[in-house]
Order: sequence, then structure tokens, then C-alpha cells
Amino acid sequence: MPSMDSKDPDRLVIGRFARLTGLSVGALRHYDELDLLRPAFVDRETGYRSYRRDQLEAARTIVRLRDLEVPLETIRAYLGTDDPAERRRMLLAHRQRIEARVFRLQGVLHVVGQLAGAADPQETLPMTAPTLDSLTDLDGAMHRRLGVALFNHTWTLLERPDRSAAEIDEMIHSAHASRFHWSRAEGVQPINLARGEWQCSRVYAVLGRGEPALWHARRCLAYASADGSGAEDWDLASAYEALARAAAVAGDPGGAADWKAKAIAAAEGIADKDDREVVENDIATLPV
Repeated sequence: MPSMDSKDPDRLVIGRFARLTGLSVGALRHYDELDLLRPAFVDRETGYRSYRRDQLEAARTIVRLRDLEVPLETIRAYLGTDDPAERRRMLLAHRQRIEARVFRLQGVLHVVGQLAGAADPQETLPMTAPTLDSLTDLDGAMHRRLGVALFNHTWTLLERPDRSAAEIDEMIHSAHASRFHWSRAEGVQPINLARGEWQCSRVYAVLGRGEPALWHARRCLAYASADGSGAEDWDLASAYEALARAAAVAGDPGGAADWKAKAIAAAEGIADKDDREVVENDIATLPV
């Protein structure tokens, strides 16, 4: 595959392309392997992937269809045809699969309702109790969708100046739920887990809970610095920022200052101006 001048305005490196489309870098690599969305250019020496701007629409179509739980094989066929009738047929077949799942869940709901209304549920409990996955029938794409939605919801709660006790509970559980769903998401990489741990640490730091804030910040750094984590150049700086904030909340000003210095140094190496500004703004709010 040919190389391309890095100054070409139509060229998007994989990290930038991921942010513009809502796909993770890991998912893009996975879709390359599946021949679903090939990069337009691969550097012969480094192996770095890059894409053309005119590939954005195809990538965003993949995101929309995966959010609707359309299987990857169906998406490949969908993108491979320009026939509106054929695309409608594919979506109709997918709709029928969803209906079948809904009918099964309605049956499960009916049985659970009967058990809840029984004098002794144990006497009528099925011999093999359904698992969480069998009840919800979540696939990797749905776990990803829930992880993203819960992450964003946690941010809305973090931004509220006067949270009630119930909203604090919701914020804590939402952050942990997001981290859980990411652990089961399609194409998950260690860096996805690192970002979930980062948010958990931020929640506890905001609440003045030093010990759990430190725990999750350390887990964030462990995931972000692991070999093959999929980390981008701003992830390590964010992990250091989380550790600085957690240390400050835990009453360790010396440790907080050390981690802050590492965060500042790491932030200087962030190539993208917008990414660097986000991390620097976070560092600026550290209480040290």
C-alpha cells in the first residue's frame, strides 16, 4: 500500500480518524483485519495506518449500524452494495432477529413476574437459573454502547455543582457500571479499561475519597502503560494527572507534586493541540 505525505490535508492518522468517527483504535485495527474498513495508507517502515477523509462516512455508518447491533458480516454486505432494496432487506432481516430476542425476553419477564408473586419463589424456581448474560442477551456492541453512555452520564453528574446524596450514589455506580461494560465491549483494549479507571478515580477524588481514588488511578496507570495497551500520547499524561489528584486528596502533597511534574512532562509530548489542551486544563485544576 503506498505511503502518503503527512502534510496532505486529506490524510487522517488512525488516532484522529478514531476520534472523528467514534470508533476506538482497537476497533479500527480489528475492522482492518476483517477487511471491513481498510486504511487507505500504511507506512512501509512503521506500519502506521492512516485514512482518507472520504472514508469517514463509511466509518460512521459502521458506528451507527453497530449501535443498532447489526452483525459485522451484515455491515460488510451493507457497505458492499449500492442497491437500496438490498439494504432494506438486510435491515428487515436484522429487525426480525431483534423481534425474536424481544419475544424471548418477554417470556423471561413473565416467568420472573410469576416467581416474584409466588408465596415461596424457591419452590417454583427453574432448576437452572438464567445468568445475567442470558437474561439480557448483550453482545459486545451493546456493552460498548452502554459503556459509552454511562461514561457520558457520569460526566453530567460530575459537572453538577450541588449533587444530592442520591445523585452521588448514581454517579459512583454509573462510573463503575461504565467500566464493567467496557470490560466486555467489542474490540476492547487495555486503554479502554484505563480510561474507565481514570473516571472512577476522578469520581472518588471529587468526593474527597482518597483511598479508592488512589486505587483506581494506579489501575489506570497499569493499564495505560501495559505493552500493547493501545494508548494514545495523551493517556499516560492523564494517568499521571489522576495519580496527582488522588494523592492530593489522600493527604500526600509530596506524592501529588511528583505525579503532577510527570503529568506536565508527559503533556508536553502530546502532538495534537486539542488533546494537549484538555490534559493541561485538567492539570491546571490539581490542588497542588
